Amino acid sequence: MPLIPEEPQIHESVQGPRATPATGRTASTPRPVPGPRTAAMPRPGRPGPGPARPAPPAPRPQSTSARPQEAPPENRSAPQLQVIPAAADGALDAADEAVDLLLDSGRAPGDILVLTTGEQHPWATHELSFGEAAYWAQHEAGDDVFFAGTAAAGRVKPRPVVIIAVNGADDDAANALSAARRCAGALLIVCGDPQRINAALGAGV
Repeated sequence: MPLIPEEPQIHESVQGPRATPATGRTASTPRPVPGPRTAAMPRPGRPGPGPARPAPPAPRPQSTSARPQEAPPENRSAPQLQVIPAAADGALDAADEAVDLLLDSGRAPGDILVLTTGEQHPWATHELSFGEAAYWAQHEAGDDVFFAGTAAAGRVKPRPVVIIAVNGADDDAANALSAARRCAGALLIVCGDPQRINAALGAGV
């Protein structure tokens, strides 16, 4: 029986070039490299030009034709599944937007885990530059959005919401999605090519 989603609908606004309010960066623009972090500078939930998350964007019109595809969970304990269609090179941007929408809707940062099947998210790369011990200490603290590659999925703890950007090779997608499902408590958001996701899940989404 389909579950009534408790989360905000994540719309397919990730397709095509778009700009975030803070940077005006489109999907084709190179990602900014996060600057050095000091003890006095709190770490934001996603990379940006400053230590603080920008103000939420103005409400956007609801689209009647672009809605995320949803599938009912396999059983009562399985997380709700949402798919945000995106090209492989736009999957990270789609994941970033999903994080923003969840935080704007009231989700706690510590509820969210972001996984990538290919290229690491810039924040994972940035935090790993301070050393493995500091990186995993942030994960253990559980008070902020955590970014990791799916290769480390066996080490991360489950969180209520898992967002996975399918931005790697096709042969990695099936194992990555399986690991992401195990980590997700209430909601699994998958960003990427729906056909690849469909094939990886082994069922229609």
